[in-house]
Amino acid sequence: KESICTVAMQIMFPFLMAGMGMVAAGVVLDKVQHWKVFEKVPEIFILVPALLGLKGNLEMTLASRVSTYANKGMLDDRRKMMSIVWGNMVLVEAQAMVVAFLASLVAIVFGWIPDGKWEMNHAIILCAGSLLTGAIASCLLGLVMIAVIIGSRKLGINPDNVATPIAASLGDLITLSLLSAIVKGLFFVLNNPSTSWIGPAIIILFLFLTPILLWLAHRNEYTREVVKYGWEPVIMAMVISSTGGFILDFALLQNPGVAVFAPVINGVGGNLVAVQASRISTHLHSSGLPLGTLPPSEAPGCVTPCYSFFGSNNPHAGGARVMWLMVIPGQLIFLLTIEQLQAGHTSITPQFVAVYLLISLIQVAILLHVCQWLVIRLWRKEDDPDNSAIPYLTALGDLLGTGLLAGGFLFLWLVGDRDADVGDK
Repeated sequence: KESICTVAMQIMFPFLMAGMGMVAAGVVLDKVQHWKVFEKVPEIFILVPALLGLKGNLEMTLASRVSTYANKGMLDDRRKMMSIVWGNMVLVEAQAMVVAFLASLVAIVFGWIPDGKWEMNHAIILCAGSLLTGAIASCLLGLVMIAVIIGSRKLGINPDNVATPIAASLGDLITLSLLSAIVKGLFFVLNNPSTSWIGPAIIILFLFLTPILLWLAHRNEYTREVVKYGWEPVIMAMVISSTGGFILDFALLQNPGVAVFAPVINGVGGNLVAVQASRISTHLHSSGLPLGTLPPSEAPGCVTPCYSFFGSNNPHAGGARVMWLMVIPGQLIFLLTIEQLQAGHTSITPQFVAVYLLISLIQVAILLHVCQWLVIRLWRKEDDPDNSAIPYLTALGDLLGTGLLAGGFLFLWLVGDRDADVGDK
């Protein structure tokens, strides 16, 4: 049993490191939004939350799944460890390709809706760029996750507390940087007649590789069930995140200042709720009870926010309070960093700080409360929360964060705290 101080100490450093990665991702998005490819193919903005959400759909789920194996001692056997690592890496790559392809189709549809027209080159850029970004980013982050979890186990640190924040610290920056570079390159080659075949060739190659990887993952005993039954949460999460991307695309048209803060607010919420979901899931698995049977300490059915954060018989309330209270100092540090970097198009006034902190607290409070209910509900339905909970929660974090951020900017504009010349900075 971990004390609140132990939880706070183990989470704090990875949380701050993750936040700095998100700040860096926000700075990147703030810069690349003015690139020619982003201006000519604005549907790429719809892809951003869905691809950044891959770390929640896949890498954080991988971290939660393998952390449970680690806490149960299954990684201490070298043969089992190699089988778990191989199966999960193949699975993550296959899932990344499927989700990235579907995300590109959703972006194409959302881009077509406003004016009822689309261009073939834009569709190829979205599809090939999404596939390449998803495959490369998931491979790199998956390897890092496995190394972190194995290292945490050897050092006696609970991997549930550190693995998902580290995934978050690297995930947004790596994914957004890859996406920006890849779509820029595809925009160049597709406008050159001698190299225009590269985009379609990339799409065909990935469509050929995906079923092979799924077959390999199905052969592995540790990932077989995920291949069979683990698709609903990641696909639904992709749709939810893409809806957030549609909001982001619209918000950026109204105020480019949204760009630098969107990855930060979305990442902080998704990061904290992923840690809580991973901890609750490990607690349930460690009870020794089968899926569908709750330990006596867990409350079945719907619970109130008071129970989620202050319930005396709730073993997860202390962790929820720690994570919720970390929002204020964490976001202040991230805002100060953005201000020092002189990033973005928005002045960080006292009114802005107050509104930004308020919407961050609202977002994380909702996520942690939903997490308490969702993980228990999935367990009762005999659906392993290690495979299903985090995709829903991080996608909901993207949707809430983007929507609340857009609403916060609108509120500030209405009360008179507005930047007259948003392009000056």
